[in-house]
Amino acid sequence: MAELSTVARPYAKAVFEYAHSAGDLAGWEKQLATLAVLAQHDTVKQLLASPSLTSAQHADALIQVAGDEITPAAQNFLRILSENKRLPLLPAIYEQYEREKAAREKTVDVQITAAYEVDSETEQKLAAALKKMLQRDVNVQTQVDGKLLGGVLVRAGDLVIDSSVRGRLAKLAEAMNA
Repeated sequence: MAELSTVARPYAKAVFEYAHSAGDLAGWEKQLATLAVLAQHDTVKQLLASPSLTSAQHADALIQVAGDEITPAAQNFLRILSENKRLPLLPAIYEQYEREKAAREKTVDVQITAAYEVDSETEQKLAAALKKMLQRDVNVQTQVDGKLLGGVLVRAGDLVIDSSVRGRLAKLAEAMNA
């Protein structure tokens, strides 16, 4: 999987820089999201893997399926990807683009998993603390997982903060067995 992201990164950076210079980060984000979803569809995957079609036909087919959802600039991007046999990388390119956009906008998506429903006041306090700690604006999403017993599990990109009772018990058991 790391190999896909490595190959996708230059394409994502290029399209991000183009979108940034054009002042259309949100528009390109939407187009790439659409193309990533299409590229993951079983029928489209089979079409893109078909050796009987040329790279131009692969690109044209995907452009036709996307319809009015993509601009001429995005169509050109698809043609370049197709010429380089990189259309299957669209989901990875979209993921890399999202990372570039979040880094530029200094935002991060935070997933808070709690044993019980988190009230809005607690969510706001957690968001404020994470904003201060990460020095970024945070987009908080919460979910409930009864397996945690108590406490919270916070995921912000690569950062994981496990202050759940289950996590603490696992650490205690590990320390006792060491």
